[in-house]
Amino acid sequence: MNGQKVKVAIIEDDMAIVQMYRVKFENEGYEVATAGDGEAGLELIESFQPDIVLLDLMMPHMNGLDMLQKLRAQPNGKAAKVVVLTNMGDTETATRVYKMAADDYIVKAEMTPKEVTERVKLLLSKAV
Repeated sequence: MNGQKVKVAIIEDDMAIVQMYRVKFENEGYEVATAGDGEAGLELIESFQPDIVLLDLMMPHMNGLDMLQKLRAQPNGKAAKVVVLTNMGDTETATRVYKMAADDYIVKAEMTPKEVTERVKLLLSKAV
């Protein structure tokens, strides 16, 4: 993408997961920024302007569903791809997330970090 590093924002409150994905994406050549809750995530997205957002649903202060809704309502809120990365694997949640214009939905327990980065690469390649 324009010779610049692809920017990934990880919005997740579990610091072990944040570190795991940060290392994985940085090793793949991505620029990574993180936030620990939805409120901080919205601020991060505005300042960092990521190409893709990995968004957890269960977080303090503002959960991922509320954050996604607020993000998509903003004028620039559709610019970034959003991958919901959660342990909530029920069909109802997945349906709701897609209706809110998420680009992908991944259950953390069902994929390795390598598989997640491959899904992100695929999603970004479709955006070009």
